[in-house]
Amino acid sequence: MTLATVDDYVEFCTFLRKLTGIDLSQYKRPQMERRLRTFYANKGVDNLSDAIARVRDDPSQLEPLLDRITINVSQLWRNPEQWELIQTQLLPELAESGQVRAWSAGCSYGAEAYTLATICHVAIPGARVSIQGTDIDKRMVQRARLGVFSEDDARTAPEKLMEIGFERVEEGWRAKLNLRAMARFDAGDLLQMRLRAATYDLILCRNTVIYFAEPIRDELHARLADALRPGGYLVIGSTERVSNASAVGLAMQHPFIYRKA
Repeated sequence: MTLATVDDYVEFCTFLRKLTGIDLSQYKRPQMERRLRTFYANKGVDNLSDAIARVRDDPSQLEPLLDRITINVSQLWRNPEQWELIQTQLLPELAESGQVRAWSAGCSYGAEAYTLATICHVAIPGARVSIQGTDIDKRMVQRARLGVFSEDDARTAPEKLMEIGFERVEEGWRAKLNLRAMARFDAGDLLQMRLRAATYDLILCRNTVIYFAEPIRDELHARLADALRPGGYLVIGSTERVSNASAVGLAMQHPFIYRKA
């Protein structure tokens, strides 16, 4: 009789889910497993079971691990062509009702939410704007609430808009008080959060689902579509797509921008 081989990746996923609530089984295994094994191989750890023991023995190792597995690449005005469309076409249309309710889903440290707040201030100054940002990484949520960004975060941001929405601080830039008043940030797992139907006029979920397994990605897009009011917009990343958009009530209006019927 032979003992079954232990799948150390599955074992590690179970451990991390219990410890942090992050469920790596929802992500595409080849990419995430490669990220993990490379991360630990560079530390001289070849087995993920041994990695579990390391994190248990030294809790300070959890933070660099989370940095490795959560995708927190962001910047102000990332994908500027999308922001131009949002500012000049989507927001004026959405603001006809007098208010815009927006959601930055997978907001990381808030660059997307504060970019949106700035262009709302410029494009629809008379509208009531509320922006919700959520992210699974509680550390990023705490950072987003501060509204502070480095010079590198602002490297491609339009200079005039930076001066309108941000002020110089020692760390680089900080969102002005009126922008911070528009936005609130909370920790939340996109796959587990309770979403109310027809809540938002605009949902930004960009560069968030690229590592999700396809069934999980499609399920999330369906949930996001349900959370949009009729006539609302879903904006996704420039390497992403909504499979069978019509089945969830969406139609592409611009590249990577969908409108709910």
